[in-house]
Amino acid sequence: MTSEPNPPKPPDGDPSPLGVAVLGFQFAAALIAFGYAGQWLDGRLNSAPIFLMIGVFFGGGGTFYLNYRRLMAPRPPR
Repeated sequence: MTSEPNPPKPPDGDPSPLGVAVLGFQFAAALIAFGYAGQWLDGRLNSAPIFLMIGVFFGGGGTFYLNYRRLMAPRPPR
């Protein structure tokens, strides 16, 4: 009887695949929410795509910055 070896585990401190997926969904949700808010504001003010671009920029940039800080934060030793 041969036993299957256990799959390799990521080294300590590496983010889990589920955690990385959550960060991706959070990034997409921020882009959609801020983009929609910018589009709504453009419709109210009749200002073409200016607020849409600003919303996508702040949504994507802000979420990227927060995710970067979260991933680069020092972790306590296990």
